[in-house]
Amino acid sequence: MYETMLLARMIDERMWLLNRAGKIPFVISCQGQEAAQVGAAMALDKEKDYVLPYYRDMGVVLRFGMTPKELMLSGFAKAEDPNSGGRQMPGHFGQKKNRIVTGSSPVTTQVPHAVGFGLAAKMKKEDFVAFTTFGEGSSNQGDFHEGINFASVHDLPVIFMCENNKYAISVPLEKQLNCENVSDRAVGYGIHGETVDGNDPLAVYEAISKARERALKGEGPSLIETVSYRLTPHSSDDDDSVYRAKEEVEAAKKIDSLITFGSYLKDTGVLTDEKEEEIRAKLRKVIDEATDYAEKAPYAEPEHALKYVYGEE
Repeated sequence: MYETMLLARMIDERMWLLNRAGKIPFVISCQGQEAAQVGAAMALDKEKDYVLPYYRDMGVVLRFGMTPKELMLSGFAKAEDPNSGGRQMPGHFGQKKNRIVTGSSPVTTQVPHAVGFGLAAKMKKEDFVAFTTFGEGSSNQGDFHEGINFASVHDLPVIFMCENNKYAISVPLEKQLNCENVSDRAVGYGIHGETVDGNDPLAVYEAISKARERALKGEGPSLIETVSYRLTPHSSDDDDSVYRAKEEVEAAKKIDSLITFGSYLKDTGVLTDEKEEEIRAKLRKVIDEATDYAEKAPYAEPEHALKYVYGEE
């Protein structure tokens, strides 16, 4: 669990360096949300369940089988990018073989898509769940309410996980909703709602495990809210200094899940400083190799720009 969280962080940090060096055009970061992503993904069955992630979910897709090399190919927009063949911005995850369902560009559209997968599970009488994630800003969109209502009415096996990172781009939480928690909205749809510490991967693992059990027993969907903090600007094109104080970000960094979970593992004797450095060294090598491969890989042929756009006979 810790290693996957660390891998997501280290890939993300490398992508920022590549962006600032002018080598990749865009980064939309997972930093601060790795615990929620990995804790949740490890509670799912990656051989059966389908994930419909949102654009920050590097921790989810790594757990479900996407590799650092594939993520780097996406960052460099190369032809081998498994998500879109270099056609899409990073964060539009999709990989059929690993049950990662392609995301659409407008935010929250993955929510009704996940409900469709839940409906398919029920109609086919198959024992899988659809798991979808979104930010707290997305919980104010129509897709969220329509999707969650349909899933509730039909008792579909869907887990809705809101990764509340306190900011919808530049809009703080207090200007987004007038209830204390996003999960408070669950009662309006007659489903289970719960808020957990998004910096504690074990708490998230437990909440998602129980949500999955309820879904498979026919008890319908759950709305799980994980509360953490976005440690970076919204994206590499954003200046977060215009809407939040530097002191606020620094305070959040002190309770970063990689620090707190790492300390917990050391306190319980599961991890040592030596073991951590061994893991980091191994991951650096993997990321170096992935970066080198993706940078040298060919771009798609220009004449392929319209491929998959129009039907071909």
